[in-house]
Amino acid sequence: MNLKRIGASVLDFVWYKDELFGLIMMPLGFIYRDIARFRRFLYRIGLLKTHKLSVPVVIVGNLTVGGTGKTPLIIWMAQVLQQNGYRPGIISRGYGGQSEAWPQMVDLNSDPRRVGDEPVLLARHSGCSVAVGPDRVATARMLLDNSDCTVILSDDGLQHYALARTIEIVVIDGERRFGNGYCLPAGPLRESQDRLSEVDLVVVNGVKSDETHFDMRVVGDDAVNLVSGAQVPLTDFTSAPCYAVAGIGNPARFFDMLANKGVTPICLKFPDHYQYSAKDLPNDGKPVLMTEKDAVKCQSFAKDNYWFVPVAANLEPDFAKRFLHLLGEKHHG
Repeated sequence: MNLKRIGASVLDFVWYKDELFGLIMMPLGFIYRDIARFRRFLYRIGLLKTHKLSVPVVIVGNLTVGGTGKTPLIIWMAQVLQQNGYRPGIISRGYGGQSEAWPQMVDLNSDPRRVGDEPVLLARHSGCSVAVGPDRVATARMLLDNSDCTVILSDDGLQHYALARTIEIVVIDGERRFGNGYCLPAGPLRESQDRLSEVDLVVVNGVKSDETHFDMRVVGDDAVNLVSGAQVPLTDFTSAPCYAVAGIGNPARFFDMLANKGVTPICLKFPDHYQYSAKDLPNDGKPVLMTEKDAVKCQSFAKDNYWFVPVAANLEPDFAKRFLHLLGEKHHG
């Protein structure tokens, strides 16, 4: 029995499906919300110190616990910045990493068990220098000391106010949105929803419900073998039994993407940032499809029937224009 898997399933149920738990825990949610507001107020009036860096900082975060699609968005943004003459660098918390020394730089071959799964993906796909650590200010300074970046993209960190920011971007899961609407522990919110009115840009992973927000679609059409590197279309998996494995913030999104391609696997859901071992995955020889975030942690014991599905973010054209305009206006204005 895996207690982490059970705990993640319970929280998913009570935050997004069960109304009674949220009502019972609502007073604790209000306390958490008020503490978050008061802490932010202390930063605003200067009682808690905010550190401003020599380059603009773009925060890509969310209001809820768990993933919303920030990683593919940051990769997309890094590419847009590079195409427009910037040299972006990326900082991340390194959640799930078990290193004893922080901060540290991440490269293509870094061990995800030490630095976290998402930073390794960012290093592999963004073409940027990447630094990780729980102290955002120290991590950003290490990045500046070890690269020539002219703008920093922060993977998460919306609530880490010690690091001054030039632009704030919030990513919303268009399917689950804000769950029951309560703050922790009654619901999934880290801050109340009114925080959205204060950020610069809002991106919805899915279908937006507000015309001032921007649509993002995360798509994947192929599967890549973990052992051979062979790439085949997902439609190759429509006619035979297979498994799907996901240890991400919203595993259902990955399973639904496969279903939309005609793939009907046996779905195995794990907690976000789960550290896999060989015994966690099926061993009957059937194909096992997984997210690339999961694949970086399964590479060391990969078998010929393990496949990952790389994805990419597609955003409406106006988002790039608006983002670049804001960056130029806020940094130079």
